Amino acid sequence: MSEPHALDLVDQVRAWVDAAERIVVLTGAGISTDSGIPDFRGPNGLWTKDPKAERTSHIHFYASDPEVRRLSWQQRLHHPAWSAAPNAGHLAVVELERRGKLLAVLTQNIDGLHQLAGTDPGLVVEVHGTMREVTCLDCGERADMQRALDRVRAGEDDPPCRTCGGILKSATVSFGQALDPDDLDRAERAARAADLLLAVGTTLTVYPIAGVPPLAHAGGARVVTVNGAPTAYDHAADAVLRGPIGDLLPAICGGPTPATPPPTGE
Repeated sequence: MSEPHALDLVDQVRAWVDAAERIVVLTGAGISTDSGIPDFRGPNGLWTKDPKAERTSHIHFYASDPEVRRLSWQQRLHHPAWSAAPNAGHLAVVELERRGKLLAVLTQNIDGLHQLAGTDPGLVVEVHGTMREVTCLDCGERADMQRALDRVRAGEDDPPCRTCGGILKSATVSFGQALDPDDLDRAERAARAADLLLAVGTTLTVYPIAGVPPLAHAGGARVVTVNGAPTAYDHAADAVLRGPIGDLLPAICGGPTPATPPPTGE
């Protein structure tokens, strides 16, 4: 699970979870890697393996270069998220909701796996948007992504908006685009209201969402980082759990440990 000396710390964080009433879970790409969705900058990341692919995530290149858009549509068509299933980490977050403790899930991920796992969509703030919808850069119309992908499968390599003829892209926040102010406001309000924040699978280096843990701390919440690698907030966190997320998150989010049954015969 994690380093042997950290086992007592896992028990401590589990006790904090058991005592908490308003838990906010902040998730990044690391929670979805066990579902077969690679991160971006890790050793096996999408951009590490193919630096050209990073251009598809910049709105300037996307809007100005048809070739970048064609590459983007092929990436969407073959994205592993379409066949991915939620993993133990996502299900552990669902368990927090079942226990009545989950205030919000603030996710940097665009894969929709929290909702597929069973988390109430009303509790999920997708701060970087969603790949499961498409939006027009000109008229703002949104639609289901699969409709656009069906057009790509039928031979359109850069399908335009059927309403206005404008450029379509996934309803995600690209570099060069601002976060939705309403989503950012929801995230900040949730952080301030939390009594425990779990930062899971994120290195906490991308702002403004990396500012969420300090907001939670300022509001009196404990902050725990759960990740396979160091994060930018480890120095200030109340606890740092380093290891496989699929092991650590269920270990701290499950229901209270049942009482030990009496020996047989008593």
